[in-house]
Amino acid sequence: MSGGREHRPGQGAWPLRRIRVGVVFGGQSAEHDVSLQSARFVLSSLDPELYDVVPIGITREGRFLVGGDPLRALAEAGGGKGAGEASQALQARRGGMELTAAASEMQRLDVVFPVLHGPQGEDGTLQGLLELASLPYVGAGVLGSAVSMDKAVMKMVFAQAGLPVAPHRLVLRHELADPRAVEERLRDLAYPLFVKPCNLGSSVGISRVDGPDALFDALRAAAHYDRRLLVEQGVRGRELECGVLGNDRPEASVVGEVLPSGVFYDFTAKYDGSSALAIPADLPQEVARTVREFAVRAFLAVDAAGMARVDFFYAQGEDRVYLNEINTIPGFTAFSMFPLLWQASGVSPQELCQRLVDLALQRHAERNPRGEGESGTQE
Repeated sequence: MSGGREHRPGQGAWPLRRIRVGVVFGGQSAEHDVSLQSARFVLSSLDPELYDVVPIGITREGRFLVGGDPLRALAEAGGGKGAGEASQALQARRGGMELTAAASEMQRLDVVFPVLHGPQGEDGTLQGLLELASLPYVGAGVLGSAVSMDKAVMKMVFAQAGLPVAPHRLVLRHELADPRAVEERLRDLAYPLFVKPCNLGSSVGISRVDGPDALFDALRAAAHYDRRLLVEQGVRGRELECGVLGNDRPEASVVGEVLPSGVFYDFTAKYDGSSALAIPADLPQEVARTVREFAVRAFLAVDAAGMARVDFFYAQGEDRVYLNEINTIPGFTAFSMFPLLWQASGVSPQELCQRLVDLALQRHAERNPRGEGESGTQE
């Protein structure tokens, strides 16, 4: 590990040396390409006067890439090559590293900034590796990441915390072999329904189901991505989102509204730039206040840290806000709500990334008050 840290961003002192930040992106989930888009934003937003940035890519096969230009390598690998061919090309041209070698390289970092979306990155697995290495990292820890990744567990935690969620049921992949039992479990839910893989984001694998004839096709489509499936009753309402920033005393951004270009806010509508975002949302003050309050409560309920984007539905007919989900590594693309919400709240992309790095270092120092392990946060 590199030596002690001479500068804490935001405290006014000029750094004697730049903080070494490893930005990790790519990964093995279906959100690999989204992660590359997010990484471009983060890499361009980290101030080079404050940070020595080390890009760290992970291929779709789980191979770590350090050195050269991992972002370009992964982007080129996605340009039509098969998985095996792409992996071989990456190893030959970019020097692919085994996990043990990559871990050794990561020990030289002061802090890690994960920009991985979905399983094996946002679900606590990478966070566990970083905990074992005693490395500070941006975002939620193992518990907060794991709970927030699984939509069914997340909603149980929200309900226990007294937060309003839409009616829903959990279905396991193997239960699809008994359609009557599944239909009986779902009979109290009213159409339209939304069928989702429990452990995936960016609306991958999600289907809107308007009647029973399409239900099992949607369940099978979701089962392609996960063995745990969430079936949720649709809420007729406006889609609202709120950013949260902080650790034990988090703060909420302004509230934004998504105006989907399609029937719902699916993968295409999120990333092709066709959907409109209203920031801040045109809402009654009391509704906006409720959304911001619920966003902070949701963040604390799952023990999140650093950052999150919390999604809601506002059912105007009922004058009620429903909590949909929390994303512990929200999108950082040019069209992503999280950085745009904070920009509208007076926090630039550069300041946002700086605050996230600082929150990671602070949290690590608080979790290791006696300086156990070797960490760049020791002072």
